[in-house]
Amino acid sequence: MKKTGAWLLRYALEQIGVRYTFGIPGVHNTELYDALNSSEQITPLLVTHEGGGAFMADAISRTTDSLGTLLVVPAAGLTHAASGIGEAYLDGIPMLVLSGGIRTDSAFRYQLHDINQQQLLQAITKAQFKVESQAELVPTLFEAARIALEGEQGPVFVEIPMNIGIFSAEIAEPLPTFSAPTPPPLDQAGLDGQLELAQRLLQSARRPGIFAGWGARDCEAQLIELAERLGAPVATTLQGLSVFPASHPLAVGFSFGPHAVPAAQNAFAECDCLLAIGTRFSEIPTGSFGLPVPEQLIHLDINPAVFDANYPASVRLPGDAGQLLAALLDRLRSSQAEPRDSRELQARIAADKQAYLDEWYAHKGKFERVNPARFFSGLRALLADDAIVVADDGNHTFLTAELMPILRNRHFISPTDFNCMGYCVPASIGAKLAHPQQQVVGIVGDGAFLMTCMELLTASSNRLGVVQCVFNDGELSQISQAQEIPYNRKVCTVLPKPDFAGVAQATGSAYLRLDNDQQIDSVLKQALAIAEGGQPVVVDVRIDYSKRTRFTKGIVATNLKRLDTGTKLRFVGRALLRRVTG
Repeated sequence: MKKTGAWLLRYALEQIGVRYTFGIPGVHNTELYDALNSSEQITPLLVTHEGGGAFMADAISRTTDSLGTLLVVPAAGLTHAASGIGEAYLDGIPMLVLSGGIRTDSAFRYQLHDINQQQLLQAITKAQFKVESQAELVPTLFEAARIALEGEQGPVFVEIPMNIGIFSAEIAEPLPTFSAPTPPPLDQAGLDGQLELAQRLLQSARRPGIFAGWGARDCEAQLIELAERLGAPVATTLQGLSVFPASHPLAVGFSFGPHAVPAAQNAFAECDCLLAIGTRFSEIPTGSFGLPVPEQLIHLDINPAVFDANYPASVRLPGDAGQLLAALLDRLRSSQAEPRDSRELQARIAADKQAYLDEWYAHKGKFERVNPARFFSGLRALLADDAIVVADDGNHTFLTAELMPILRNRHFISPTDFNCMGYCVPASIGAKLAHPQQQVVGIVGDGAFLMTCMELLTASSNRLGVVQCVFNDGELSQISQAQEIPYNRKVCTVLPKPDFAGVAQATGSAYLRLDNDQQIDSVLKQALAIAEGGQPVVVDVRIDYSKRTRFTKGIVATNLKRLDTGTKLRFVGRALLRRVTG
């Protein structure tokens, strides 16, 4: 049979299970867009900027089993999307990145968008392909999807030259079908010794603890059984915040150690054996590598390269988290050891959580603004358990991690290792597309909101009722707070004063202003009601950032300790002098 590359693209993406593509059409991919427009399964979505499209695709992959997919013009479309692709790459999020390409049947050089795209994306994708013929297209897309989804997941790039998409060629029948990759079976013989050692260390430990990252997603039931059997507190990474329900009495929240909330810091204070699942011990979850990891570390991850990278492991368990946890649980069950009594630990965790909340409630800032703890308590009370919360990168991220309980797996997403501002607005849109019946609320700083706020046009034009809570303090506060002590200056971190009501009007969104604690309940109720009708909402939250998060205080202390005496004296002396002289 004779088929165009565009027809074959539609067939392949339907086989893979793609539901949406994100991007902007251009001369090199209009044929591809036209083919997708006739698909009953796939909706090609127009975005205002390809960077926003990449964050939408990222959210599809994080919150569903569907593969987030970009379809962009070559060169400029890819460089615009690169921030979102890079975020997916460092965070281990599968993504299919498709672009048009210059004609390969032309003798002319210096065509429009003529650049080596494979070389351009080599550092931020797992693999890169350029399709040379129509016959290669379907197998190449299947291979790209397989690579994106297997092992430590990530984005994969495929370039489809313009002539491949437009012209027909003879294709062998029948066309292949796609099967999603599954984790290979465990090497039981090779792992038996390590699993036995892990079991022995966990059962002999006085104070075992569990540290779960994104790699432990979809393992909630196993994590709960492990925690209850071992009587162990469970902390998570930032990206893994939703992998263990915050409502569980052994949940202590984001990380542990000097940068963590008291419930986590105290529960792990005497931890003598740590089971780490699906975490690379990267900078954010370790509080700038200040995490007090015990000598007995059992490290479980799908990528063996992470073992011993930052903290030496006593036991190394490479493989899929679900399979390895099942094998470990089998051993713990068969040992016939009684589950530990953790009632005392649970009571201490609950008391520490309440005390921390009370500490925030009691805080009075310089001005009558919105107390973050009261905001998150009010929001949690109004949201359904299955609401999806999306955070951006900034001070609000760690306020959310410390003060907003997340109750369901994959129901909190944020940028982490690439740490890209501008994520929240488009990612909220992607999450709402994937879950139209669920509430989706974005928590975004004013600086991050300015980066991608026009993407709300995509939300309003598609009747997507997402609520964007913009934490408005007029600064890039995560950095401005870090500037205060060593510099007593806020260089390039004080923002201009945008009219957020004007942004809302320009994008077809509703605008609500939240000035103080007394308005929290009424304003958030109104916002959620408007969103229920399919209109996006901008809630301008006049937030009080005068109290530091535990994370901010912890990493500042950790990094100051690493400075030599001379540098410390220089920093302190400069700060004192500037406080006197202004």
